[in-house]
Amino acid sequence: MENKKEKIADFKTAISSTVRSLSNSEKIEVTFGNDTSKSGKNSIRLPELSPIKNKLNYNQIRAIADSKSLRHRFSDPKTLKQFEPNGNISKQLYRISEKIRCEKIGTSYFKGVKNNIETFYQERVNGLDFKSSEDKIVESFENYLRTKFLDFENNSQIDKKLKSYKKDLSEKFKGKIGQLNEFTLNQEKFNSLISELIADMNLDENLDEEEKKDDEKNNDDKQNKPDNQEKQAKEKEDKQEEMSIDSGMPDLENEAKESDQAEENIEIEDSSQPDLRKKGKNALSDINYKTYTEEFDEIIKAEELENAEELTRLRKNLDQQLLQLKNFISKLANKLQRKLLAKQNRSWNFDLEEGLLDTSKLPRIIMDPFNSLSFKKEKDIEFKDTLVTILIDNSGSMRGKPISVAAICADILSRTLERCAVKVEILGFTTKHWKGGSSREKWMKNDKPNLPGRLNDLRHIIYKSADTPWRQAKNNMGLMLKEGLLKENIDGEALKWAYNKMNRRKEERKILMVISDGAPVDDSTLSTNTSDYLESNLKKTVKWIENKTNIELLAIGIGHDVTRYYNQAVKITDVQDLGDVMINQLTDLFVEKNKKTIH
Repeated sequence: MENKKEKIADFKTAISSTVRSLSNSEKIEVTFGNDTSKSGKNSIRLPELSPIKNKLNYNQIRAIADSKSLRHRFSDPKTLKQFEPNGNISKQLYRISEKIRCEKIGTSYFKGVKNNIETFYQERVNGLDFKSSEDKIVESFENYLRTKFLDFENNSQIDKKLKSYKKDLSEKFKGKIGQLNEFTLNQEKFNSLISELIADMNLDENLDEEEKKDDEKNNDDKQNKPDNQEKQAKEKEDKQEEMSIDSGMPDLENEAKESDQAEENIEIEDSSQPDLRKKGKNALSDINYKTYTEEFDEIIKAEELENAEELTRLRKNLDQQLLQLKNFISKLANKLQRKLLAKQNRSWNFDLEEGLLDTSKLPRIIMDPFNSLSFKKEKDIEFKDTLVTILIDNSGSMRGKPISVAAICADILSRTLERCAVKVEILGFTTKHWKGGSSREKWMKNDKPNLPGRLNDLRHIIYKSADTPWRQAKNNMGLMLKEGLLKENIDGEALKWAYNKMNRRKEERKILMVISDGAPVDDSTLSTNTSDYLESNLKKTVKWIENKTNIELLAIGIGHDVTRYYNQAVKITDVQDLGDVMINQLTDLFVEKNKKTIH
């Protein structure tokens, strides 16, 4: 009994820590059940942990905690109140839409949060049994927005339950979903538009009439089948009790054993590294990593993904978003340029016995023919012919300011280094689809073999090749702002692709800068292989490039510590520091001859 209490206490502590982290507030208080000792704007109340058959509804608690934390972080109560519509149902739908807006922002940054919320919603909606028309309206509305904003996929059972209102919602929101998507990060515009759409539906006025019809129908059924009604009610109660047990309480001892086993597995996989190295310097491969199929992968130029007119529009949008930051980064880039040009300045040794004739000394020979001729010779310059490749994570979690800042920083660095005769290429990596695409479809048609390997279609994008002048490629940077471009990230294969491109180049010095915001994630691959499948491949790829090649590898983690993958890495907490860090780290690399480790 005491052990169970300890587990519950540990779980509550873990949830409270997660809430503080997600809400970005150390002062926030978390209460469970009917505990009203702490209340107010800096508190979050969660359902009580309900022990039933030695199991706890911890999936439900985690999902609700995540959702409320995101609302606390991304929703301004005053703005929410300002646009609130009239009517009880309208207010419910309005609050639901704000909840989903915050979840959309949060789940783009935190993959685990998305899984928690989606798993619990799936369980909850499967057990729905509508009591009234109001329930149907509210659940249909939430489900409709989730499918549109959070990429939630309904099964046939849910579609059947909610289809009565689906058609009406599609008509009411026709042409507005794209607009709402654009306003996700602007609460005022989003709340204003969604409030207007909900008000136009006149739900509160129409509900009374519909409920009357439902009541009449229920009364008829009650008179005709009283015994059956009672039986159904009993079954419903039993089902609700089962649904409250979302999952068992985690067994802490077993989890510890699994964790130890996972670490052992990693060590075993790493022990295969010597075999990998026997293949030679150019063998960049991982014997434990495979791809199910590569037939749907693509390496594509940015200009092939969009027409010139749209790229120009996106570029203008990029410049407008970061005008102030652009000026700041330009000053830093000029600092880098001065240092590079200083290293490249030609210098000479004079008064030599041989070499090039020093014409500046000819007048003294005319004055005195017995003076000997003077020669000069250019000093050797340490500055090598250099290639810098900037590899940018184009995953969904980079959406918003991170990808905008990364794009403009890469753009300005490209222009700066080009003036200093340093070649620059800018690459991006993502996938063509969410959750597998054509690769997964092929796998499913082939009876789903176990451990299929990487199971999504890669999309590697060339924004600027090393030999393309900046002026010809500058509009391509705007493509990173294109809605729907950013999806999953498979970092290991992207690094291999960037390495192979660089390895074919003739420059003497090669620098690869990776900009990412965390671990590699692809739901389709990770759901069908081991949980560390992509991460393990990334570690091995990085280790090989760092130890077995002449490429200098530098990583910048946005909001995440990537030192566990890269020896030379730096973490930034504020995305606005990216330009400063990129330029300063490059400056250090150019100024200092030897590599230096960044802490």
